[in-house]
Amino acid sequence: MDLSQAIDCASALTFPGFLTDDASLAAERTRNEDALVTLMAAWRDAEPGKEPCGYDLIRELADRNRDVCDRYGIERLRDVSPTCLARGLAPAELIHAVAVLQHRTDAQVVSLAGADARDLNVAWVDAPVSGMVVGIDIETTDRDPARGYIINVGLEFMTVGPDAKPHDPFAGYFGLPELYAEKGVPLADIHKISWSDLEGRRPFREDKQVQAALLAALTAYPFMAHNAAFEDSWFTLHIDGYAEARKAGRVVPIDTRDICRRVDPETKTLPHEQRPASLESWARRRGTLKAGESERHLGLDDVELMLATVQAEFAARNML
Repeated sequence: MDLSQAIDCASALTFPGFLTDDASLAAERTRNEDALVTLMAAWRDAEPGKEPCGYDLIRELADRNRDVCDRYGIERLRDVSPTCLARGLAPAELIHAVAVLQHRTDAQVVSLAGADARDLNVAWVDAPVSGMVVGIDIETTDRDPARGYIINVGLEFMTVGPDAKPHDPFAGYFGLPELYAEKGVPLADIHKISWSDLEGRRPFREDKQVQAALLAALTAYPFMAHNAAFEDSWFTLHIDGYAEARKAGRVVPIDTRDICRRVDPETKTLPHEQRPASLESWARRRGTLKAGESERHLGLDDVELMLATVQAEFAARNML
């Protein structure tokens, strides 16, 4: 799909409720997601002020696509590869995260890590890390932010340092379309969130006050998340103004999974099937999760575990 076709798709006056058969719904989803991929790439790569459309048009198309997926059956898409989910942060973004926590320039980090971040492990342990961060985690109903909903958010603040303690926690639940009262909450086998937790709550995309508060926090301090590309992808399509702030350099994601892979030498020796860079595995090695315990897969619980674990790793490597 070319750019003009993608803009036409996003601007079209279509009503998913008029689509009733599986073939039409499947075709509409494919068309929407092709348009989203094209528009997001063009918007990201355009010079500031020369974007092909406002990002609100892209978010509105993603909102429309969720309705299509609901009608088609989101459970039928569980094994369909996501189209709007980034696989990881770019090398320049990983480098910038180190620079921010070490209060250096990106060029100084590049001199140690290389422009491709190949030796970022060297840069991470070369100087102390410090500063306020926001730890954040979300629970969702799908992997793809253009198909599912944010149903749980947890965040805490922490000033990285020898005596760091998380503070000012926030946890919130957000609603789903009524059809899920009967069908059940998607991915409940992972996050254990049931309809009773969400009943009567406002959907995240409708809660502009929470979106504004989260954007204020995410632009005030760097945010830490385990596999930060996941949160970054979801916020891009679910928080009004996030994509614009991100492009302007006012949002700095820090991926603790990448920190684990770079800094903890055990990730290179443990077998792949043990998922050594997963938060649960990493936390067990650092003693922030006991042997018999498991990761909760709830926003605030996972944030607290992540912050405690990254703090323990920094201390173990004499990075504080």
